[in-house]
Amino acid sequence: MIRRLSLALVLVLAPAAVMFGAADGSWMRNVPARDHEKVSPYGGQDDAIAAGRRIFVDRCSHCHGEDAEGTKKRPPLKSERVQHQATEGDLHWLLVNGNMKKGMPSWARLPDQQLWQVISYLKSLRQ
Repeated sequence: MIRRLSLALVLVLAPAAVMFGAADGSWMRNVPARDHEKVSPYGGQDDAIAAGRRIFVDRCSHCHGEDAEGTKKRPPLKSERVQHQATEGDLHWLLVNGNMKKGMPSWARLPDQQLWQVISYLKSLRQ
């Protein structure tokens, strides 16, 4: 009986722990200073933001929601952490390197221009 209860708790709490871990921002400690300081060459450009939205919908919305509001398993990208604490360089580093332990794949196969467009779109959501 206790063994079944323990297993049930693990099955219920494990997804919550993964979700919390994905949203806790601990990945930001791994970003090298040179990457942290990078700035998008497309920041604030309407065409880049529109292109970034299209890429986001195609590649990212499955996990992070159509408007980056997050899902049950993945964090919102309109959060304080993403919008104000993470730099554009931090986000670029995460897109290139991913964080598979937390369920975030690497998007290094995408051209750098597209990565920066996605970041420009994400940062446009803070308004």
